[in-house]
Amino acid sequence: MRRLTIVLPVLDEAAIIVAALQALKPLRGRGAEVIVVDGGSRDGTAKLAQPLADHVIAAPRGRGAPLNAGAALGSGDALLFLHADTTLPPDADRLIGDALSLSAWGRFDLRIAGRHRLLGVIARMINWRSRVTGIATGDQAIFVGREAFAAVGGFPDLPLMEDIAMSHRLKRLARPACIATPVVTSGRRWEHHGVWRTILLMWRLRLAYYFGVEPARLARRYGAAPRSPARGNAWP
Repeated sequence: MRRLTIVLPVLDEAAIIVAALQALKPLRGRGAEVIVVDGGSRDGTAKLAQPLADHVIAAPRGRGAPLNAGAALGSGDALLFLHADTTLPPDADRLIGDALSLSAWGRFDLRIAGRHRLLGVIARMINWRSRVTGIATGDQAIFVGREAFAAVGGFPDLPLMEDIAMSHRLKRLARPACIATPVVTSGRRWEHHGVWRTILLMWRLRLAYYFGVEPARLARRYGAAPRSPARGNAWP
């Protein structure tokens, strides 16, 4: 059985960090390690996380660097990168172990919690697109074997699109294992900014990145940096 290291990047998540870590308690009871990587919270997130995680560390504010810092500290031979507003299925450790026996990396299907009727449609689009392209987003809880993580050099240190860039790196090794049992992520970003507005913004970002616009330029243009890694990039 692989030991699982769960890396949770956070920035100003005091409102949800306790519930997020309490949800991981059964996994810790079965041997999983939880590492919280704080990107400079000013609301006491790190202090709240301290008694509920194996390690709480500080890292430079960003996207890829906190994920790599957590992975470097962890002792597990399977790495899971989880947003604070995303909840795993109860048997996530077993599902990941089974998936990593078939591929070097993978991700979960996604369900978006919220009231808007389009959120279910968006989640299905994300899941379908991910299966077709082999590209995963951070909200889908990307997991990877440690050897594969080291082989691709970890996450690129980008201000945006680090999950997409990492997927491309890992695809050179293998296509992802797609776990049909979903993780559940909060629809707070979609509902706060407006569903249609968020869809259009995400597609504009993705299209610009596809045509070679540098992530740093995209981040400056759209005010996407700095943002909490826990708020992710769930592109439909």
